[in-house]
Amino acid sequence: MAKCPTCGKEVKNAKKTWKMAGKPDKKGKRTQLTIALYDCCGKTFREVLDKKKI
Repeated sequence: MAKCPTCGKEVKNAKKTWKMAGKPDKKGKRTQLTIALYDCCGKTFREVLDKKKI
């Protein structure tokens, strides 16, 4: 669940989710992000659901 930045309402269902890997840090490990796209008030917004080192 995510909170709409415009109205503050809780949005339950994500329109789309995907995973992406960030740039490596000094030790060579990458951060894998799980991102969700939500739609509320006629606007779309993203929220990071999960972060982990891979």
